[in-house]
Amino acid sequence: MDNFTHSLVGWALGQTGLKRKTRKGLAALVLGANAPDIDVFFGWVPWAPLAIHRGATHSLVAGLWVLPPLLAALLWLYDRWQVRRGDSFGSGLEMHFGWLLALSFLGCLTHPLLDWQTSYAVQLLSPFSNLWFHNDSLFIIDVWIWTGLSSAIWLSRRRERAGEGNWRRPPMIGLAAVLVYICGNGVVSAMAREAPRREIPYAKPDVTVVSPPPVLFWRREVIWRQDHLISRGKAQFAAFALQPDSLSEPVPDGMTGPLARKVLLETPSLASFRRWSILPMAWVKREQCAVTVQYQDARFGERPGAGRLGTSATVPTGAAGC
Repeated sequence: MDNFTHSLVGWALGQTGLKRKTRKGLAALVLGANAPDIDVFFGWVPWAPLAIHRGATHSLVAGLWVLPPLLAALLWLYDRWQVRRGDSFGSGLEMHFGWLLALSFLGCLTHPLLDWQTSYAVQLLSPFSNLWFHNDSLFIIDVWIWTGLSSAIWLSRRRERAGEGNWRRPPMIGLAAVLVYICGNGVVSAMAREAPRREIPYAKPDVTVVSPPPVLFWRREVIWRQDHLISRGKAQFAAFALQPDSLSEPVPDGMTGPLARKVLLETPSLASFRRWSILPMAWVKREQCAVTVQYQDARFGERPGAGRLGTSATVPTGAAGC
C-alpha cells in the first residue's frame, strides 16, 4: 500500500486512545506504520533479502523484531534530549518506554499485513524463505480506505478539541469498517481466483494472480499461467465468473527459450526482478553483436517492454567482427 494509507492506519490507531498511553505514542504508531519501507534505500546491498523492496524489513520473523525496538529507542533518546533541553510537552503525558515499544510494534505490524493485501506481494518469512505472499484483495492505492479513515480521524480530532468524551469512537468504527472491507474484498478475490478452473475455459493454472482495479473494488482482472501461456479475463462481484467477452487469447510467456532463462539467471542487474517476479515474461531481440532480452511481470504489463516495472538486459553475441 502507499505510505499515505499506512500513515492513516497508524494515526487512526492513535486516535482510538492509544496515543495517550505514553509521550511520543502517536509518533511511534505513525512512524512504525511506515518503518518497513526503509528498505527502499537498501537496493544496493549485496545481501539478497535486503536487496529488494518488501523483503526482510517487511517480514513477520525478521523486520518485525528489529524495527520496533530500534524505533522506540530512537524516540526515547529524542525525548531524553528534549527533557535535557528543558522543553515542555503540550500533551502532559509521561514517557513509558514499555508502551512506546508496544505501539512501535503495533505500527510496524500493520505495514506488512496491509502490503500482503496487494498483488505486488510481500516476503512475510524473509530471510528464512524467499516465498512471496499476496492476498490480492486491494489495489495499491485505495481511495475508499483514504476516505473512510480520513473522515474518522477528522471527526475524532474535532470532538477531541471540543472536549467531547466520545472522540475515540469514530476511528474505532473506521478501523472496524476497513477490516470488514478488506475481508470482503478477500472473499471476492478468492472467488475470482477460482473462476478459470470453475468456468470456461476450465483451466488448470500453475500460477494465478487476481488484480483489483483502482476505485472499482468489486471488479477483478484474473491473470493465470498454464503451460507457459499467459491468459487474462475479468470477473466481478455477484457473478464471480469470468466474463466471456473479456477472455484474451493465451500469450506465450517467452520463458521456454534457453537464452531468456540464462540471461535472467546469470545477469546481476536482474537479480531483484528474478526474486520478485511471479509471472515473468520475456521477449528476445537479436542483432549481430548483441542480444537484448526484455522482461516483464504479467501482473503489471501484457507484454515485455510495456507496462510498469519491466526491465531488460543486453548481452554480447560474440559473433565475428563484433
